[in-house]
Amino acid sequence: MLTNPAIEAMMRRKSIRKYTDQMPSDEVIETVVLAGMQAPFASQSFSVLLSRGKKDTDWGAPLEFVICVDSYKLERIMAKRNWKMISNDLMILMFAFQDATLAAQNMVTAAESLGMGSCFIGSAPYLADKIAQEYNLPPRVFPLVKLVMGYPDENPPVRPRYPLNYVLFEDKYPDFDEETITEAMKVMDDGYLAQDYYKAGEFMLKLTGDREETFDFDTYSWTEHISRKWGQWYPSPDRLLEQFRKRGFEIA
Repeated sequence: MLTNPAIEAMMRRKSIRKYTDQMPSDEVIETVVLAGMQAPFASQSFSVLLSRGKKDTDWGAPLEFVICVDSYKLERIMAKRNWKMISNDLMILMFAFQDATLAAQNMVTAAESLGMGSCFIGSAPYLADKIAQEYNLPPRVFPLVKLVMGYPDENPPVRPRYPLNYVLFEDKYPDFDEETITEAMKVMDDGYLAQDYYKAGEFMLKLTGDREETFDFDTYSWTEHISRKWGQWYPSPDRLLEQFRKRGFEIA
């Protein structure tokens, strides 16, 4: 594949879970956020919250960002133009998710290019009311994802990805045969097993229900792990919908 400094920063990115105590400078932080702001957008419906040096930051990172979808600021502008929001909240959220996610990814790439590491924390939506209280958020602002960042105190390998033919489909979506699916699973599982990722971190998820455990850390890898996540977690949307309602978004 072709390469240049921007592509190299993207290709070497991995989640960092150990950080030095060095605090990034104001200039570095501002550069990262400005890079996020340059991402493509539908309506710039996002905001970035920042805490520095908190003792309880995930993985001990010096910086903790919370990337939020933010309809409040847009609606304040609309009010000054004598307009009222009538678009449904599901559509508003879908476009705001895109705005916030693209900005967050730009921030990660910018941080990588400046010698920093980062890690996304995906539990923020389920903690929306708690985060809102901590940051005094107005209605119509919803925490989408946490992003911790700082200078790495570890150098883990880049994690495996699916083969290209399991991601890139030209002209039409393929009718997958079993061989293609098996090969994609093998690439992911063999890659993680070679790195001892789940064994080193003791990351095996416990089974619920009446399934019998047939894996150990010599066989447990990515495809079983991700299957256990989405095959066991959060069968009901009620808890998440309640978090949206508390933040002023109604999804019928």
